[in-house]
Amino acid sequence: MAAAAEALGSWQAVVPRKRRPAVRRLRPGAVAVARGPEAEPEVDGGVVLRCIREAGEDLLVSEFWSSALETINSCLRKHLEQLNAPVGTLLEAIGNLHLDSSSDESHAAPGSILGETLVTGTCSWKCVCYGIGNFATCVIARNQLAFLLLFLEKCQIPRNHCWVYDPLFSQLEIAVLNTLGVAVLSENEEGKRNVRGEPTVFYMPHCGTALYNNLLWSNWSAGALSKVVIIGNSFRGLEGRLLTRILQKNYVYVAKILTGLEEQEFPQTSQYMDIFNDISVHWFPVHKLTQLPADTWAFQEEPDYEDCEDLEIIRNKTGETLQPLT
Repeated sequence: MAAAAEALGSWQAVVPRKRRPAVRRLRPGAVAVARGPEAEPEVDGGVVLRCIREAGEDLLVSEFWSSALETINSCLRKHLEQLNAPVGTLLEAIGNLHLDSSSDESHAAPGSILGETLVTGTCSWKCVCYGIGNFATCVIARNQLAFLLLFLEKCQIPRNHCWVYDPLFSQLEIAVLNTLGVAVLSENEEGKRNVRGEPTVFYMPHCGTALYNNLLWSNWSAGALSKVVIIGNSFRGLEGRLLTRILQKNYVYVAKILTGLEEQEFPQTSQYMDIFNDISVHWFPVHKLTQLPADTWAFQEEPDYEDCEDLEIIRNKTGETLQPLT
């Protein structure tokens, strides 16, 4: 484990270059409105790929990326310690993180950043991304997607081990994601995905509270949650913004887990304030989960949100009751 921690700490920061002008900060939950698909202009897939690549290049040399990387390092290092990953799987992959400065553009994966090689290791981590929005036309969504691609490269998570879904995706965006090599889900899971014992990072920037609540319900046991990392809206921020009675009634799993998690905030820089404001990395230490009252785990009713106003997620329209998905 010491080797893994040392390797994680060795990730190198990149000297930031001149920043672009800052733009207006959005409140959490407002992005879903800003990303609406109405009046979407025609965009060429090649142009979208180039824009994603350029967004990634800007991120890579930004002060925000180097600071965010330190935040992620800190959380993943602690998370690795409780996984007790066997040699040759997760621990080995993290221990072998490296950059290949001799990468050739002609051999680069679509959307990858020059100077970094997408290394397919033996890492057993999975990644699921919900609610990233219309990245073909929205700068916020595009930067969040670029961050995801950089994160996958840094953690050596193969792109085909990353599942992505947003009900707002256009056919063009689905085609672009397929070109990038990530797996696009065909069904609106509403966040109800069980990790089935596999360490999984859920990347959910600025999603509705119900989506986090559904994810927790789908993994409502100490064993499952100990395998989960969530990069998304600050749970502490949710606790501060929502009335206690609303949190406990509508988002009961978020309310119950607040004392069973560790949270580390993303850095705030003027360049990316509107894109990553109120984002934190969350993980669930075993020792905290096992100290929760026994009746915490006894309650396992599926959330229904019948009386919930301002739900902020798009529901599955099939009319079927969704079960936790693998």
